[in-house]
Amino acid sequence: MSTAPATAPKRLTVPGLVAMKGQQPIVVLTAYTAPMAEILDTQVDVLLVGDSLGMVLYGEDSTLGVTVGDMIRHGRAVVRASKRACVIVDMPFGSYQGSPAQAFEACAAVMKETGCAAVKLEGGTEMAETVWFLSQRGIPVMSHIGLMPQHVHRMGGYKWQGRDEAQATQLLESAKIMEQAGAFALLLEGIEAGLAEDITRTVSIPTIGIGAGVGCDGQVLVTEDMAGLFTHGPKFVRKYGDLRQHLEQAVSAYAADVRGRAFPSESETYRR
Repeated sequence: MSTAPATAPKRLTVPGLVAMKGQQPIVVLTAYTAPMAEILDTQVDVLLVGDSLGMVLYGEDSTLGVTVGDMIRHGRAVVRASKRACVIVDMPFGSYQGSPAQAFEACAAVMKETGCAAVKLEGGTEMAETVWFLSQRGIPVMSHIGLMPQHVHRMGGYKWQGRDEAQATQLLESAKIMEQAGAFALLLEGIEAGLAEDITRTVSIPTIGIGAGVGCDGQVLVTEDMAGLFTHGPKFVRKYGDLRQHLEQAVSAYAADVRGRAFPSESETYRR
């Protein structure tokens, strides 16, 4: 008796993600490598290949040194290793700010080379023309407003936003303009919680918060922060594991076995 082949899971699409607004909270985590993507894929709705990989994987001081080639390489790995999550790739600093045409060329390359579903761009009102240009040409865009790491020097550091009425008004206006320009979702980073709730109620597209309170349509964290790989992190990070301790224990046990000639054992050795 033959058995029907198992049905492959359907990958969440951009329209499917948009439809989740007001229906269920959206779960997002970052992924930069194939093993991590495979682990996370069964639990999350979105895998974000963030330019934060420059700091998390390569030890850089900011995201500014990340290239389009970096994002393609890591984005391709995440798409290949996942089956059901919607994969969104960050566009790095300098790849899209020059002009809408420059942005299209870079974004099209990323989507073609990785197979991702969408890209994410930092910027509000000043990026409206670019977001409209891209969305009209088949490139789904998630807009990133609030604390924008690529603007770290202009902002004078990683400071939360919406501290006064002027900032709040500007951010709310940016959110509305991004929706009008065609962005399918908003990432709200480091934004005062009440303001993030106002934005979420005002726009009809999903909002994904990171350090923006519980009132957003979904939440994202850097996986390595969430899993406790680093000893220090931003205020908004909750550690759900202690990956660093587990790795230290594993490395310590391995080193002791090597030095004591307990590894490899006979069962781990090839002989004729």
